[in-house]
Amino acid sequence: MRWSKLFIPTLRENPAEAEVPSHQLLLRAGYIRQLSAGIYNYLLLAQRSIHKIMQITREEMDAIGGQEMYLPALNPAELWQESGRWDVMGDNMFRLKDRFQRDYCLGMTHEEVVTYIARGELRSYKQLPQIWYQIQTKFRDEPRPKSGLLRVRQFIMKDSYSFDIDPAGLDASYQKHFSAYCKTFDRCGLKYTIVEAHSGAMGGSQSHEFMVASEAGEDFIVVNPKGGYAANLEKAVSRPAPPASPDPDGDLSPEEFHTPGQKSIEQVSAFDGFPAASHLKTLVMVADEQPVLALLRGDHQLSETKFAEALGVNHFRPAHPAEIYGWMGAEAGSLGPAGVTNMRIVADKALEGRRNMIAGANKEDYHLRHVTPGEDFQAEFYDLRQVAAGDTDISTGEPLEVIKAIEVGHIFKLGYKYSSAMGLRVLDEHGKEVTPIMGSYGFGMERILCAAIELYHDADGIIMPASIAPFHVVLTPVNSNDAAQREAAEKLYGECRRLGLDALLDDRDERPGVKFKDADLIGIPLRITVGKKLAQGIVELAIRKGRRLLDVPLAEAAAKAKQLLA
Repeated sequence: MRWSKLFIPTLRENPAEAEVPSHQLLLRAGYIRQLSAGIYNYLLLAQRSIHKIMQITREEMDAIGGQEMYLPALNPAELWQESGRWDVMGDNMFRLKDRFQRDYCLGMTHEEVVTYIARGELRSYKQLPQIWYQIQTKFRDEPRPKSGLLRVRQFIMKDSYSFDIDPAGLDASYQKHFSAYCKTFDRCGLKYTIVEAHSGAMGGSQSHEFMVASEAGEDFIVVNPKGGYAANLEKAVSRPAPPASPDPDGDLSPEEFHTPGQKSIEQVSAFDGFPAASHLKTLVMVADEQPVLALLRGDHQLSETKFAEALGVNHFRPAHPAEIYGWMGAEAGSLGPAGVTNMRIVADKALEGRRNMIAGANKEDYHLRHVTPGEDFQAEFYDLRQVAAGDTDISTGEPLEVIKAIEVGHIFKLGYKYSSAMGLRVLDEHGKEVTPIMGSYGFGMERILCAAIELYHDADGIIMPASIAPFHVVLTPVNSNDAAQREAAEKLYGECRRLGLDALLDDRDERPGVKFKDADLIGIPLRITVGKKLAQGIVELAIRKGRRLLDVPLAEAAAKAKQLLA
């Protein structure tokens, strides 16, 4: 392609609305333009990169026996009602009615649709296993779109689904996807961490996320830097850092003391002189419409995911102030477990064995000293807290780190959630009707693109991995009005194309500096500059990553470029 004929609207300054590097650079380099909040136009460069990501995806999915389909984005409500997710998805789902007032939604994912197809077509165990996939536009009514293509309302997703006769078959399908994902992300040039994850609204027994460490991310992962343990913050477990000071000794009885105006753990801790870890954090929750008291160490945070799993509930929320006062006789800030008998009490395991702690007295502006779990109140103990920096690996005792990351892929063992709810049945080898077991596996095209830019950029622009760069090499005559330079650049352009390189000829009548800056900005891995050394039969080959410059003979330049890209 010739640059003079292309639409690549580059910008010299960072747009004011863009905060993270990938958003800034995608706008500056002319890859995208915003249409509305969370909705973007993909221009030439973005489309070329995304098509390359799609091609890699297809090759790796086909290699594990995946069969590509294309499923409707517009789904009838009945399918989602069968699975129970019509209500679970809440406001995140785009919903609409047709002219006959029938309910529809725009698909966020396609478990219901593939299960519907399987229910109508699969009859026997002989037809299993099946792996079906698609690359399709998805929709999410994101309340706060931000960070460019990282949090959007319309996006392109590769989603695949496996159907197996038994759990052993699902294990095999899951492992195939695990391997295919690793190969896909490797080929796209990403550095990633695979973590244990929570399945969320997808359901299922096991899941893993593929995470790229980045300050632009909105997820947190917990890792042992020395290797081994890695998990999403929602799922992570650890050994908590010990309290800063030991509990007071002795078999002491609760003792009330006045704490006027002191509401938060930090305020009470500063008032009484004991560290936050010596206090009980008391949270009143409503789980499946029933009140529950959740207790943590004062310096710990509740993991809502672990709370829901411990109680086995799908719906929960913090209690409203009026509810708290009605149940506890005091407002938040003066609450504690001592004497509470009208609700279930669950406590984090970090409180087991603790003695003589400080908690609210359930009396305005009063707290209690010497509150001991198991003596002054009874509780069920679970792992309820979020892992924090300073915690250690349960297995090795080594320090753990909490890192921001971008989720680029997620795989799930769905189990029987959809096949059972939607009546999918096949005959086994004995002629008995059984329910197939399912898996679901997805990643976003845009997230791969953004993660690559977050990983690889500098002050001058994008340093795109060659496998997903919009072009492999740009041929740049320093003076487009110089006939010899122009002819040599044209010759190199043809040679690069014959060698299978995706080449761009910068034939614009622009200053050399403009051409060089644009090539750096849009992230082309190699630039071959045809300039003054042409008289000696030499051209300059610039490698974008590492900014290396090589003088190479004109006759060898295209072959050298292919070698470097390989």
